[in-house]
Amino acid sequence: MTTYSPEKIRNIAIIAHVDHGKTTLVDALLHQSGAFKGHQKVDERVMDSGDIEKERGITILAKNTAVEYNDHLINIVDTPGHADFGSEVERVLGMVDGAVLLVDSSEGPMPQTKFVLGKALRLGLKPIVLINKMDRSDARPAEVVNEVFDLFDSLGATEEQLDFPILYAVARDGWVSAEEVTSGENCEPLFDLVLKHVPSPESDADAPFTMLATTMERDEYVGRMVTGRIYTGKVKVGQPIKVMDRDGKVLENTKVSKIVAFRGTARTAIDEAVAGDIVSIAGASKVFVSHTVCEPSVNDPLDAMAIDPPTLAMTFGVNSSPLVGQDGDKLTSREIGDRLAREAEVNVGLVIEQGSTAETFRVMGRGELQLAVLIETMRREGFELSVSRPEVIFKEEGGKKLEPYEEVVIDVDTDFAGVVMEKMGLRRAELVNMVADHHGKQRLIFEAPSRGMIGYRSEFLMDTRGTGIITRIFKHYGPVRSQASARRQGVLVSMEAGKAAAFALWNLEDRGVIFVDPGSEVYDGMIIGENARTEDLEVNPIKGKKLTNMRASGKDEAVSLTPPRDITLEYALTYIEDDELVEITPKSIRLRKKGLDTHARKRYKRALESA
Repeated sequence: MTTYSPEKIRNIAIIAHVDHGKTTLVDALLHQSGAFKGHQKVDERVMDSGDIEKERGITILAKNTAVEYNDHLINIVDTPGHADFGSEVERVLGMVDGAVLLVDSSEGPMPQTKFVLGKALRLGLKPIVLINKMDRSDARPAEVVNEVFDLFDSLGATEEQLDFPILYAVARDGWVSAEEVTSGENCEPLFDLVLKHVPSPESDADAPFTMLATTMERDEYVGRMVTGRIYTGKVKVGQPIKVMDRDGKVLENTKVSKIVAFRGTARTAIDEAVAGDIVSIAGASKVFVSHTVCEPSVNDPLDAMAIDPPTLAMTFGVNSSPLVGQDGDKLTSREIGDRLAREAEVNVGLVIEQGSTAETFRVMGRGELQLAVLIETMRREGFELSVSRPEVIFKEEGGKKLEPYEEVVIDVDTDFAGVVMEKMGLRRAELVNMVADHHGKQRLIFEAPSRGMIGYRSEFLMDTRGTGIITRIFKHYGPVRSQASARRQGVLVSMEAGKAAAFALWNLEDRGVIFVDPGSEVYDGMIIGENARTEDLEVNPIKGKKLTNMRASGKDEAVSLTPPRDITLEYALTYIEDDELVEITPKSIRLRKKGLDTHARKRYKRALESA
């Protein structure tokens, strides 16, 4: 395999808002660079390798690939577009020397674009702006370019960064053009501009070997593998190395057991790598993200970018419901704790602490989506667990208690703008700006406390009939002004255990919205619906129709039930209150009260009211 000198290497990141097409663009670059053989069958969005990534159409983990073009090696990092996975973005931007900012030709720059771009500009990167989806009927490339310029300016870009080159593309069709057109031939204009605009990595191949650990994974054969950019020197298999933390403390002395290079989607074992390249190294057992891997003679660690602290926390615990063990095979607190510890090793955006009891763990992250993805991954691995309501993480500065605030951008039809502003006002949000959107919609921009926004997404979708788009991004910590958001309705709680009867559910439909199907297993304390009133109501969902020996006209007609509300994981996590839990198994997602009998439920209720 060809070894490239530093001047022949380019390292770039592709950054964009969710669903603006960056992973599709990487597909096109890989195909046109000859990374795939002619007979090779390749899935769409090949860089989204995880099942959840493919199902949701989002990038969760940053991934590396590389293409060879005109005797150059272009290392490409496909970054997540969602702020919940921002810890991935912060780390990988330190590996690259340039970035391609992908923007939808209709939607323009969105909040997640602002989040990633701001970090890229602070690192001094000079982005290439790529206006994607030029074939859209509502494309407005000229206005979008102006919006991107204004965004650069608002983020404090330098004059050099403001003088950004612009390309136009339809990533799905595999073409890029320097002209504002709606069709093209291939991606060569982007390749050529990367070689011209992005500098080669500053490196000294003759200096001692140093590398900053940027991402980490676990290999069952060789142990921990860290990926990062080699800043100086060369590294060979069998070479002695040491690991230093950010303060320069030596954690271990060891040897390199394996070096892996990225070429296309393949990962190829190599004997030697040089400064400027991005590779994975195995052999160190105590290395972690932000640590420096280097030769024993090096005494100063490399500068590592600080990771923003988590803003949201949940409590993970064992599943204590009567239905425990029916679906999963990993049930104990030890198994749950070990799994969370392994996740914290590779996911630097998560912080795991012991909970208030031996059977619970406090898991802190960036947002509801990040934690929901972790839970979904665990349930697919056979875990059963119970999860509490998300809560924000407060902090103190100068003796004052502060809470996290978010920028919330909402796109809605004009008819729904009023109800959205009313609901956001109840959650202590302040309207910052309101602009008429080119789609005939309105864009509302709020600054809102994170605590008030918990649970609003499901309510927002119902208020806007599923047509609204809401995007949230952490902004800053500020004075506490919110109250914990509360659900407006009570719930229907089962007071019996057994199988739900169609006749009983039919009688309960007048009380509210049902969450379970006939024949579903229920138990005392399980939430089986939403009450139409504000208080909780205990009901009997297993009570069947009484049989008599008399037959009368109209008595034997089939019961017609309204389909139950679909309870997804994200919906469940934001729906529950402080005295409730989400029971998660490989096959089911159930809502329940913490108390599994009437007296226990009353005790939890009184404790919350007095708190």
